[in-house]
Amino acid sequence: MNLSQICQKDQLNLKKVYFNSIKSIDENLYSKDQKFAWASQAWENPEFDKSILEGKGWKLSINKNIIGFATRYPENRLSLFYIKGNLKRKGYGSLILDTIEEEALKDGIKKLEVEASLISYRLLLKRNWEIIRKEEVLIKGIIFKRYRMLKILKN
Repeated sequence: MNLSQICQKDQLNLKKVYFNSIKSIDENLYSKDQKFAWASQAWENPEFDKSILEGKGWKLSINKNIIGFATRYPENRLSLFYIKGNLKRKGYGSLILDTIEEEALKDGIKKLEVEASLISYRLLLKRNWEIIRKEEVLIKGIIFKRYRMLKILKN
C-alpha cells in the first residue's frame, strides 16, 4: 500500500476511481439517474479538474493501482473524496482523510469544510466533523441532498 501526493498524470485514473465509486452506490440512496448525473461531473464540471490540478491531494494505491483519493480545493475545503466501491468500509478512507487533515494543519489551515454526500457524511461524523446544515442542489436538473459540514482542526 502506498499513499502519495496526486500529480497531473493521475487525472484519468482518478476519474476512473470516481466513476467506480459512484457506480457502486446502492440505488436505495441514489437512483440510477442521480448516479449518472453525479458521475458525469468528472467530464463536464471544470471544478473537478481544477480540484485535481490546482488543489492539494493524496491518492492511495495498492500494487500501483489507485484505489482512493481526496483533494483540498480551495485549501480549506475537502472537495473530492472517493474510494473504489469494492474497497469501501475497510479503513482506506480514514487513512486518506488523516493525511488530508494533517497536511491542512501543516499548511496553517484551522478548519476544513465540505459538502458531503449521504454516504460520506456518516464517516465524517465519526471523525468529529459537524453538520452545519442539510441542503439540496441541482446537478443536471436532478435534485441531490447533501450535508454542508466543517471540522475544526487540532494538533
